Amino acid sequence: MRYRRLVYTIPYRMGLDPLDADEVFQITFSRLAERIGSLKDPSRVRAWLVTTARRISLNVVGRRKPVDESEDVLATIADPADLASEDLERLERQQLIRVALTRLGPRCRELLQRLYYPDEGGGSYEVVSSEMKIPVGSIGPTRMRCLKKLLVEYRRLTRE
Repeated sequence: MRYRRLVYTIPYRMGLDPLDADEVFQITFSRLAERIGSLKDPSRVRAWLVTTARRISLNVVGRRKPVDESEDVLATIADPADLASEDLERLERQQLIRVALTRLGPRCRELLQRLYYPDEGGGSYEVVSSEMKIPVGSIGPTRMRCLKKLLVEYRRLTRE
């Protein structure tokens, strides 16, 4: 899903837990499905998703905290307006990279995920070499070939 990470970022930045973030995601895309025919400018879907996810996140935050603490809650939440267009563009690029990764073959996808997303396993050449049964000396050249393939897929996505 192209905008998955973008939408999930909004509730996380507001301090919501994964279950609440799932709820925000689900409601946001349900509303999009209901209103997709009435969107005047399809190129503005990203902005619509961000705005909708912000509003839903604020509602979830308000539900989770007692009313008498609302000022304290609002003080701890990053202002959604602070999510500048540069941040949105960065988040969208990250999402496109994730989608491009899914289009790679399993070996390239696993290698790049292990090298660039260490929380998903791996990190160092030595660990990746051991876990993927690849000689340490071939990881660099393989990584470069995989990055070139990733770039091709990323460019395809940006043209879609």
